[in-house]
Amino acid sequence: AFGSRLAFLFAWARMSVIQTGAIAATAFVFGDYASQLWPLGEKGAVIYAVIVVAAVTALNLAGTRESKSLQTVLTSALALAIFALIVVGLLHGGTVSAVATPPASPSAPLFSQLALIFILLTYGGWNEAAYLTAEMQDARRNIVRALLLGILAVTVLYVLLNLAYLNVLGLEGMRNSRAVAADLMQATLGGTGKAVLSVIVMAAAVSTLNATTFTGARTNFALGRDIRMFRALGNWNARTNTPTTALLVQGAVSLALVLLAATTPDGFETMVAYTAPAFWLFFLLTGISLFVLRRQQPAIANPFRVPLYPLTPLVFCGMCAFMLWSSASYAMSRDAGSIGAQLGIGVLLLGIPLMFIARKNNQ
Repeated sequence: AFGSRLAFLFAWARMSVIQTGAIAATAFVFGDYASQLWPLGEKGAVIYAVIVVAAVTALNLAGTRESKSLQTVLTSALALAIFALIVVGLLHGGTVSAVATPPASPSAPLFSQLALIFILLTYGGWNEAAYLTAEMQDARRNIVRALLLGILAVTVLYVLLNLAYLNVLGLEGMRNSRAVAADLMQATLGGTGKAVLSVIVMAAAVSTLNATTFTGARTNFALGRDIRMFRALGNWNARTNTPTTALLVQGAVSLALVLLAATTPDGFETMVAYTAPAFWLFFLLTGISLFVLRRQQPAIANPFRVPLYPLTPLVFCGMCAFMLWSSASYAMSRDAGSIGAQLGIGVLLLGIPLMFIARKNNQ
C-alpha cells in the first residue's frame, strides 16, 4: 500500500520489536507461573523464560509438522480448560467477597494509559493468521474464514469467562482482585486451584509462543528473500519445511530481550510496553491501507467486501490511533516501566537508517 520503504520498516519492526517482544513477554508469563510450581530461586522466572523460548524455537526448527501438531493439541486443550472454568464458575452458587479492598488513591488517573493495552493484548494474535496465506489453499476464502471464526471463538470464550468471574466474585470482588482467575479457582476448587490455574496459564503461554514463533519467522524469511542485506534470513530448509536462519535469529533476539527485561522491576510489563508503540502504529497503517488499496489496481476491480464500509475501518483506525497515542504518551512519562516503550521506539527508529542502507545495497 505504501511502498517498499515502509514495508521494510514493518518487517524490521516485526523482527526486532513486535514479534520478538511478544515472545519475550509471553515467556515471562510462563516463567512466573512455572516458578510457583517449581521454584528456582530469585531468578527462577527468567530461567524458565529462557528455557521455554529455546525449547519452542528448537521445536519449530525440527519441522512445521511438529509445530503444527503441538499447536493443535495445546489450543484444543486450552479451549476445553477455559470452557471448564466457565462451567464451574457459572454453576457455582453465590459470590465471594473476601478480597480485601485496597485504599483508593486520590491521585490515581481515571483512565490508565496502559489499561486497554493489556486488555487488547489478551485478545491479540488473531491477525497472525494473515501471515500464513502463502502456505494456504484458496487463501482468499480461507483466511477470511479463519480470522472471523478465530475472533468469534476467542470473544465468546472470554466474555463467558468474565461472566463466570462475576458470578463467583461479584463486581466488587473482581475490582479489588489482583488475580481474578486465581481467586475464582481458589473459591471453586480450594487449595488445588492455584496449581491447576498455573498449568492452564503455562499451556496458554506455550501455545502463544509457538504460534508467534511460527508466524514471526515467516515474515523474517520474506525480508531475507527481498532485501540483499538480510539475505541469510531467506534460507528455507526443504527437509523440515522451515525458515531455519530466520527462526534462529528470531530466537536469539527474543532471548536477548528476555535478559534485558530481566534487569527491570517487571519483565512482562516492560516487554508489553516495548512492543506497544510499533504494534499500534502498524495496525493503524494496516487500517489506512484498506482505503489506499481499494483505489489501486488490481484490487479496485475486485476488492474485499467490508461490512458497513467505510464506518468499520474508520472505527478501527480511530481505536488504533488512540492506542498509539496512549503507548507514546506512556513512553514520554516518568513511570518506571516506560523504559520499555522508550527502548521499543528507539529500536523502531533504528530501522530508518537501515532502510536507506538496505535500499542502496539492493540497487
